[in-house]
Amino acid sequence: MAYWSKITYEKSTYIIDLDTISAFSSELDNKRLTFWLPNSSQPIILNPQGNYEAYKQVLDYLKKTIDRNSRGSWIKIHYDRKEFAIDMSRISSFACEQNGRLSFCLPDSATNIIILRQSNPETYQEIQEYIKNTTGQSLP
Repeated sequence: MAYWSKITYEKSTYIIDLDTISAFSSELDNKRLTFWLPNSSQPIILNPQGNYEAYKQVLDYLKKTIDRNSRGSWIKIHYDRKEFAIDMSRISSFACEQNGRLSFCLPDSATNIIILRQSNPETYQEIQEYIKNTTGQSLP
């Protein structure tokens, strides 16, 4: 089911199906919310001072989506001083190095997420479980 939202950003008006967004990033200290348009690497960056209505729409959508998470594919992680909400079902590849670094790229963005077992054990385990449950494969 589509969740259409009308957002004005940098002199353009967009009508976006928020259900097609694969990841959102929020910076808690400055209340900046970022997502990337589908099939492009163009970020949309919202904050309450610049566009309160759009910011609130996306924040409300995120709360509903993460809360309902019926497929179990959305996770929240803290990475690089930001909080990411990621639909893991949209991630198409994962890599694990010998030192245990687990990495994946966010679709529609140039952001590479790297999770270390030592520094973020809960998220590391959550992603490992997702990979195992979804693909039937495991990474070291």
